[in-house]
Amino acid sequence: MKVGLISDIHANLPALETVLDDMPAVDRIYCAGDVVGYNPWPAECVERVREVAAATVRGNHDRTVESPERYRANRMAEAGLERAKESLSADQREWVGDLPRTETFAGDRHLLVHSHPAAEREDAYVYPGNFSNLDRHMEEYDGIVLGHTHVQGVRDVAGGFVCNPGSVGQPRDGDPRAGYAVLDTTADGTDAVETHRVEYDIDRVAEAVQEADLPELTAERLYEGE
Repeated sequence: MKVGLISDIHANLPALETVLDDMPAVDRIYCAGDVVGYNPWPAECVERVREVAAATVRGNHDRTVESPERYRANRMAEAGLERAKESLSADQREWVGDLPRTETFAGDRHLLVHSHPAAEREDAYVYPGNFSNLDRHMEEYDGIVLGHTHVQGVRDVAGGFVCNPGSVGQPRDGDPRAGYAVLDTTADGTDAVETHRVEYDIDRVAEAVQEADLPELTAERLYEGE
């Protein structure tokens, strides 16, 4: 089975549309969270992810739509969440609010989570260089798919793999192109993961950021992938 992996869309519709157009044919798509936040299209991105994703887990921005003030120390994050709170329909807000912390897929052999697999460490950043620290969580799974850091990477860990497909809508690894991954699962557990990057129309996002009166830095950082 071929599986498309996406994460950290952050209301960036042009990036999401480009990723979905670029993605090769897959049997399922799974989203590791943070559909909303930062950028101007929260409602459109929620609707698109609901259409295409077999499962989506909650990110820290997804679960904070109702309380943007929690990010008062980060005006970009707060402004993006304020826009989400204003823009999402009641049905969309319910969907975002009901997203689970984790999901499993491919015969329950793979774990989908936004940040750290341990519930008590929710929101902890796990960068690719630290993927090996998740070895004790690999006892139950052949693979763990996570997001949150916006840094793309795949590592072999304890006989399986850990993958961050990269951020669709706000990469932070120095590459401004939208990121995603494709997982090819097999019955014998010999999985293969390929990461992908694709250019999208950042100018369109920058114009929309300005029109929506969102912080200028929200768009500026997209050009640098930071």
